Order: sequence, then C-alpha cells, then structure tokens
Amino acid sequence: MKSRNFKSLLTLGLLSSLTLAACGADEGSESASSTSGSGEDFSIVMVTDVGGVDDKSFNQSAWEGMQAWGEEQGLEEGPNGYNYIQSDEDSQFVTNLNTAVNNNFDLIYGIGFKLQPAMTDVAAQNPDQKFVIIDEQIEADNVASVLFKDHEAAFLAGVAAAETTETDHVGFIGGQESAVIDRFEAGFVAGVEAVNPDIEVDVEYAGSFGDAALGKQLAAAMYSSGADIIYHASGDTGNGVFSEAIDRMNSNPDEQLWVIGVDRDQTAEGVYDGGNLTLTSTLKGVGQAVEDIANASMEGNFPGGEVSNFGLAEDSVGITDGALSEETIEIVEGYKEQIINGEITVPEAP
Repeated sequence: MKSRNFKSLLTLGLLSSLTLAACGADEGSESASSTSGSGEDFSIVMVTDVGGVDDKSFNQSAWEGMQAWGEEQGLEEGPNGYNYIQSDEDSQFVTNLNTAVNNNFDLIYGIGFKLQPAMTDVAAQNPDQKFVIIDEQIEADNVASVLFKDHEAAFLAGVAAAETTETDHVGFIGGQESAVIDRFEAGFVAGVEAVNPDIEVDVEYAGSFGDAALGKQLAAAMYSSGADIIYHASGDTGNGVFSEAIDRMNSNPDEQLWVIGVDRDQTAEGVYDGGNLTLTSTLKGVGQAVEDIANASMEGNFPGGEVSNFGLAEDSVGITDGALSEETIEIVEGYKEQIINGEITVPEAP
C-alpha cells in the first residue's frame, strides 16, 4: 500500500458494463463515440470544482493526470493540447463548460459531483461533444461517468486511525455534504468501529471545498476537545486542517497530533519544524482515469453512456503507508483483503 501511481484502469480485464474497459457507446451514438487519431490532433480540457488545480487534493490529482497525458502525447498546455478552466464558484460551471465547448476541445472533463447538473444540461445541448464526469453519473451517450469506492479506502483510514490514536478520540471533517462525501464519512467511522467501537469520532462539515480558514477553525475545535487524529475529505478546506495541526505541533511538539490526507499523497502538507504529521492519505485514481479515457477516446473508443465504479479490488483506491507502524500496516492489509474477498461490506452512507 505504498504511495504509487495506479495501474491503468483500462488494463484490469474488467469487461462488464460498469467498466471503462467496455469501451464504446451504443451503435446508435456514432457521433459521440467516433473520434480517432493521434495526440497531435486531439485536445482535452477539465473544468474544475471550486478549489482549483492547486488544491493539493481532488482537482490537483485530475490535473496531474492531464499533464501526464499531455507529456506522453508531446502536447503543450493550451487550446490545442490540454488545459483547465478554473471555477471559483458553482455559478460558473455552466459558463465554463460552454467555454470549453466553444473552444472545440475534443474531450471535456467535469471534476467533481457538483458539476453534474451543469454538465447534464450542457451535454444535452451539445450531443456531438464528448464529456466525462468524475464522482457522479449522467445517463447520456455523450457522457462517460467515473465513480470510485471512496468508502473502502476511508475504511482503511479508519482502521489506521483507530490503531494509532492515543486518546481514543478522532475526527472527520468533510467539505460539502453529499452522497460522495457521505461515503468517506461512513467508511472512516466503520473502520474505526471495526477496531474499537468505544473510540469517539467527531464529525463536522464545512459546507465548502474551498474554505481553508473554516477548516482550520473546525480542526482547532476538534483537537481542543481531545481528538489527536483528523481525517479530512474537504479539498482546499483541508489545507486549514493541516495548518492548525502544524501550528499546534510547532508550539507543543510533545502533544502528538496527526492528519489523514485525501485523494492523493498529502505527506508534503504535513511538514512541521519537528517532522511530519501526515499519518497516511487515502488515494483514488482520478489522474489515471483522466489519462485512460483520453487515450481510449483518442483511439476512437470513447466510453459514452458507460458508468465505471472502481475500488480496492481494482487497485483504484487505497492508502499510503505514511507514518503508520509496521504492525498497523499489516493490520490494515488484513482488513483490505477481507473487503476485497467480500467478508466485509463497507457502508456507503453514515
């Protein structure tokens, strides 16, 4: 479970209708699925959720995947290669998606469940344009939908937290309440309870993925109440969680506090004067999904109308070793195998 790039999601041998490997839309939707060629004449763009491509989390993971694809194809950032359009607030989603359409990008990604209503409308108005929605699903032949079993990775984070806490008190900070973030909360709480149901778990939501100041405030309250580990699933808001933990560790290094990162390895965000306070990070293969769908679409195999849902069994979510002890890593691995084997079913809702 070391931090690593995920395997190509298109080479996992998943041949059901719920996988990206089942490339290609219905025969009747030729316009939405028939694009082929090389990277030289294929362009992609992503419309971000609030938080931007430097949120050190979800948007950044997608952008890194897009950059990797562009480098592989010998393309440069810009209108003829790969690009992003940043959304600073929800009201910009429709405008940004239409901007992407008007700039003639071959493939348009919507990063995050919050773009689902806007993409549904824009995709319906532009049936010949290909779209990809991450963390939601849209029933349309010109949209490919990608979901991740975040609750499975969050369960392992809960196990890691329960095995590490010295106060028997941990916390979870979510961004905006939704079915997606519910999966993170539900999995984390279930993982903690699987190890020790007597551990106290605080749960708070910021109502935003872009409010680091509020994230810091919520973390301060949790740490003050006795929690020594906080798992955040809150995008840029989570940077405030790290900031609060770092401030406290710098002022009182004898009081060990931890943060569990989300969506990508957030070890770099946990550096403080005396070391690193990132206990572990949950991972999801957003960047790999971006690359894979771009490659498939470029080759004429756009998976329009398909819904993929990837989890531990597909090696598409997981956690890093981080600062976990060898004993904890072994215990987490045991729970991981039980989930993959179907011995444990992780809840998706709190």
